[in-house]
Amino acid sequence: MDFDLGPALLFCPADRPERFAKAVERADAVILDLEDAVAPDAKDAARAHVAASELDPARVIVRVNAPDSPFFADDVAMVAGTPFRTIMVAKAEDPRAFDVFGADHRVIALCETARGVSRADRIAAHDRVTALMWGAEDLVASLGGTSSRTSNGQYRDIARHARSRILLEAGAQGKGAIDAVHIDIDDLDGLAAEAADAAASGFRATACIHPAQVATIRAAYAPDAETMEWARAVLAAANGERGVFRFRGRMIDEPLLRHARAVVTRGA
Repeated sequence: MDFDLGPALLFCPADRPERFAKAVERADAVILDLEDAVAPDAKDAARAHVAASELDPARVIVRVNAPDSPFFADDVAMVAGTPFRTIMVAKAEDPRAFDVFGADHRVIALCETARGVSRADRIAAHDRVTALMWGAEDLVASLGGTSSRTSNGQYRDIARHARSRILLEAGAQGKGAIDAVHIDIDDLDGLAAEAADAAASGFRATACIHPAQVATIRAAYAPDAETMEWARAVLAAANGERGVFRFRGRMIDEPLLRHARAVVTRGA
């Protein structure tokens, strides 16, 4: 159940079907959102739009409402009747909630509350889970806070802790990790820096809320020519070496070779 949808995942309100096709065209995958993007009185219509869509299931994620919400059961029933098999569960806190999905479903658990982040290890271990994602604003709200960032635009310590924990727990279970959205749409420099850090740290994708953010995310995840050349060269050199060896003035061992393999994979 490897995660292979990234790197740029674009949210699209499920009650705006006229945007579905364009969202898929512009991003690597679209997240059809039945949760926060849809008002309570529009949930039924949104489900109908998702069920009627003819998008490629391989490039669609359906975000359903939280398991403790009154909308979850209807979301699950709707998805079961569609070809869509990658489901993002909002405000995931209890991995037992994923048991309602079939064995052919892939779950992206969105850990965006204090309880969800604190249980990330158990959530990541569930056999339906293919990836974890975190959310800064809902997390801070669950703690009674008012902002995930300081005045200079950087994440507060609590947000950085949650981000790191999601990446670590996903990695410990061999699952993918998805970085949170950058809500300042016009701050492409800030997005570029965060996406580059996400890629270098091991995140598999970054979610976004506007098509204008897609190119920035893709560029951040794509290795530059110099890095690709080094990765390919050091892997070629490793074929004739055993154990630790020297390459271009650096000592190379297996962890650095794994870094190089990750670079080549991202650049493929």
